[in-house]
Amino acid sequence: MDDRPKDPDIKALEALSNSPPRRKTHSYSQQLRTMTGGHHPRHANHPRNHSLDEIDILGGGGSGGEGADDEEDFYRYPITTGSVGGAVDMMDYVGMGEGGNGFDDSQLLPYQPLPEFMGSGGGVGVFKAPTRAAMHPNRPPCLEIRPHPLRESQNGKFIKTIASTDTQLWAGQESGVRVWKYSDTFDPGSFTGTAGRRLPRGDEETATFHESASTSQTLCLMVDEGSKLVWSGHKDGKVRSWKMEQQFTDGNAFKEGFSWQAHRTPVLSMTMSFYGDIWTGTEGGIIRIWPWESLEKSLGLTQEERRMAALLVERSVIDLRAQVTVNGVCNISSSDVKYLLSDNVRAKVWAAGSQIFSLWNARTRELLKVFNIEGQIENRVDVPQEQPVEDEANAKLVSKGKKDKPQGFLQRSRNALIGAADAVRRVAKGAGALVEDTKKIEAMMIAADGVIWTGCSNGLLIHWDGNGNRVQDFTRHPAAVQSICSHGARVWVGYATGNIQILDLEGGLVAGWVAHNEPVIKLVVGHGYLFSLATHGGIRGWNIASPASTDSILRQELSERSDMYTRRENVTIMVGTWNVGQGRASQTALKSWLGSAVSDVDIVVVGLQEVEMGAGFLAMSAARETVGLEGSSVGQWWQDHIGKALDERSVFERVGSRQLAALLIAIWVRKTLRPHVGDLDVAAVACGLGRAIGNKGGVGLRLRVYDRLICFVNCHFAAHLEAVNKRNADFDHIFRTMTFTRSTHFFGNAAGMLRCLYLSCSLLLCIYLFWLLYSFGLPWLLIFAAGVSSANQVLKNSNQGTPTSPEEARPDLGEADMTVFNGDFNYRLFGITYDEARDLVSQRSFDWLREKDQLRAEMKAGRVFQGFREALIRFPPTYKFEKGKPGLGGYDSGEKKRIPAWCDRVLYRDNKAGTAKECSLDCPVIASISQYEACMDVIESDHKPVRCKLNLDIAHVDKTIRRQEFAKILATNEAIRSSIEALRFVPETSVSTNNIELQNQDTFNLKISNRSADESVFYKIVCVGLCAIKDDVTEPDYRPRGSFGFPRWLEVTPAAGLIRPDQVADVSVHHEEFHKLEDLVEGVPQTWWAEDTKDKELILVVAVQGSCSTDVKTHRVIVRHRFSGNAIRIDQRSNPAANKQEGSSHQKSF
Repeated sequence: MDDRPKDPDIKALEALSNSPPRRKTHSYSQQLRTMTGGHHPRHANHPRNHSLDEIDILGGGGSGGEGADDEEDFYRYPITTGSVGGAVDMMDYVGMGEGGNGFDDSQLLPYQPLPEFMGSGGGVGVFKAPTRAAMHPNRPPCLEIRPHPLRESQNGKFIKTIASTDTQLWAGQESGVRVWKYSDTFDPGSFTGTAGRRLPRGDEETATFHESASTSQTLCLMVDEGSKLVWSGHKDGKVRSWKMEQQFTDGNAFKEGFSWQAHRTPVLSMTMSFYGDIWTGTEGGIIRIWPWESLEKSLGLTQEERRMAALLVERSVIDLRAQVTVNGVCNISSSDVKYLLSDNVRAKVWAAGSQIFSLWNARTRELLKVFNIEGQIENRVDVPQEQPVEDEANAKLVSKGKKDKPQGFLQRSRNALIGAADAVRRVAKGAGALVEDTKKIEAMMIAADGVIWTGCSNGLLIHWDGNGNRVQDFTRHPAAVQSICSHGARVWVGYATGNIQILDLEGGLVAGWVAHNEPVIKLVVGHGYLFSLATHGGIRGWNIASPASTDSILRQELSERSDMYTRRENVTIMVGTWNVGQGRASQTALKSWLGSAVSDVDIVVVGLQEVEMGAGFLAMSAARETVGLEGSSVGQWWQDHIGKALDERSVFERVGSRQLAALLIAIWVRKTLRPHVGDLDVAAVACGLGRAIGNKGGVGLRLRVYDRLICFVNCHFAAHLEAVNKRNADFDHIFRTMTFTRSTHFFGNAAGMLRCLYLSCSLLLCIYLFWLLYSFGLPWLLIFAAGVSSANQVLKNSNQGTPTSPEEARPDLGEADMTVFNGDFNYRLFGITYDEARDLVSQRSFDWLREKDQLRAEMKAGRVFQGFREALIRFPPTYKFEKGKPGLGGYDSGEKKRIPAWCDRVLYRDNKAGTAKECSLDCPVIASISQYEACMDVIESDHKPVRCKLNLDIAHVDKTIRRQEFAKILATNEAIRSSIEALRFVPETSVSTNNIELQNQDTFNLKISNRSADESVFYKIVCVGLCAIKDDVTEPDYRPRGSFGFPRWLEVTPAAGLIRPDQVADVSVHHEEFHKLEDLVEGVPQTWWAEDTKDKELILVVAVQGSCSTDVKTHRVIVRHRFSGNAIRIDQRSNPAANKQEGSSHQKSF
């Protein structure tokens, strides 16, 4: 057999001859020559098929041919010019004995990509790289008011809610409020807040906004167009007002107007009723009313009289819970009042907790009805509900029947522990576990046709009529509903998955798309857009007509301009992996492994295995994991000492870590890059005994780098030569099931204390069971399996919800732009003896050894790490060594003589679908490996540490520039402009009169006609002003109530609704005397409003809009109440234009 390299191999090597040598701190070839004393001949019976014949990787190489079986597995990236200058020398190609050819990667440029091997099967299914594009192809183009900020930049600044006025978008945040003017939406981001402050981190690309002075956390917002105010409810129990029309000046934070102490506990919800009163809800089922009369007086006081104004409002409070409590029994729920909704169609107010509703008359403030989410009447809500749960728990512990087979002691003990763990888990979850979690109310809204919508945590949407009767329920998406919003004939629903769906008024699905990568917690309509707020604080605006034909036009034009807003960055990441064998490393070893190689590195990721082992530790770790507690003192020691080696305080910043028993992963980021890195999430998957013990498994970190998701996973797979299938299964289990969540701290709140209680109970149960079973002489392994792992698995299964979307089948790791796996994968060398392996290592015939690598064979067959890449290994096997022995002479020489193997590896997958792809918004993360080596001089473990440097090219969007291009397209594209103009269309309507006179208890029937034969219209009636008629005043002084509310002496029903084509709506305008007997003196009311018997007059405005109109048209109707006994006179002829529309105006500009 001809053992010489074939001609294509020689040409491939010559292709690298122009590469200058690179500096290297340690020479493996020198070490090998020293330890082996020369070059040994190859083993006589070893098959000779030099692996260089596979590598078209090293140069241009031939294409095709029988000898090119592996050509498609290897990729050679173009050589990039580094910082090294000067003449280029021929590469030093070292021949190892007769045909023992190979070359040392130490001869490569510092940033020259190494040749790589790629696993098969990466282009399909969950292993396919995620699709990326300049513009998302499956959703409408959006206006990014506030691009997704990094979570770490939002401490104390998280936005909790939003509200829209005619001209502004308001947001409530943890430290006050902020406001955007729609007229400034497309301007470059700027900030007006506290003088001297720069643009806050996380808002660098946000549209121009103004921020208030610091306040307590804002929990709810309410727009009052009648008073030109925005009301906010806060965590400190205060209600604050903010003027819409104030002058916002640069460098100055605007201040609140009027405020008062509404509750001692947080203001969770707030609404303004049909009559202008403010209703607030808080913890414990408390609902309070703040009458408009006192609010109006307080708003009229001067700045110096604010204290008096607050006292005036606080003393006028009406406590509804106190009113409906009789003999200590209250007929409304004591759960938190999370939602308050004003039904302005029928003058009612809805209040809701997690599962109980109460319905109130907005005029008389009387309780009308209490009912649950099933629509069933609740006569008394405050009844303990623990019994069903107790029955359920008892059902699990019921004794066996007579016909059942007797269970063994181990099985009975195991079942007892499972039941106990389940019961304690319920206690740890608090009162919320005592009700049916899947039917919690998460959102409420009244549609334009007067139907009440509620959304539940199981995705259920429920329709209610105005009397609290359940009409229908349906599900359009399995995830939890988080928000609902309505405009015209459309209803938008936001889900916990980040999806938004458009439904018609009957609940039919119109369209849907993924709007955010986190839950959509608030939806509002304003300025022709639907604005969505996600939990991370990002705000996007969607055209209210989307999806429409103009979406594709806008998407195409923005895509064509992608070069204008594309930015490219280069980031270097070093990934280190080491099985430390329960030992601890010296600072010298850590410096050699990590500290000496980070001068050009931006991100350092370190994965450790076998940090701490032993049955006791693993059992304790498994129990802690059941309540989300992780970490250990040993793991902290490693992080501290690695941080010291990296010069953590001055150069790098520790971002986060995750430990699962013996596995630890941690990440450090260079401080200069830190502003662009964040949103750290963590994950862990156990692959040990019963898929519950963390001696084997994986721990992961996910973070956002320049707005791109990168995942790092540290793994330890099953051991032993023959366990190849088990190792493959471990990878598949980790890849498919790893789910990232935020790293949480459990000791800072009541929920954390409950979880600590659960932890204590769990540990006590485990200890008791351990002692009980051990006393019967059972092995500790069985005890372990029956105890801790079972409890852990029970909790894991209980916390796993149903799939939230069809896309959920695609795992988190599959959705990342780049995924890096590192760890002790435990793949061994097969078909080779210990002596043969030692000989080939001593000869540096690593190309021969690669042919015997289990991992490479499995990847080539597409059975593991599908689509992942690894640089060609040119360092000695890293396992197994005797601790304390330096050099290659330290390989295991004991009784077992374990065959050396490359157990410790680093593999990655980026956005590349092929070999020749440039970094762009279509392929935003492209990586290559510039260094892949083992640190053979470290002797503290039976494994050698490995490090790998990846050079990343990252493409991302400049949101400010794209927002400006968005504005230019809207202004210049005729098709889009025509579409926007078409949205202003309002069908023609008329009213039967514009002048109504009423006496006491009289009713007038106002008719609103839809003259369109094709289009439905929606109407809404408001009171824009009222006054008392005085004889000596020629010009009446009309004063609006809050939110254009009505006086209590007037009932208008229905005040809003839908009118079908060619149909007429009948609206009852009724005078209702609301004074009680004690308010009358000789039949004359004695109130601030009617201290005499003068007549009163008000202006009603009937606002009409189409199914998806951005404009409205209005009709004015004058209503006069004559207190005297004169006959009522309705003169329809007094205004010839009564049946004509008054003209087009915006809905709120009355």
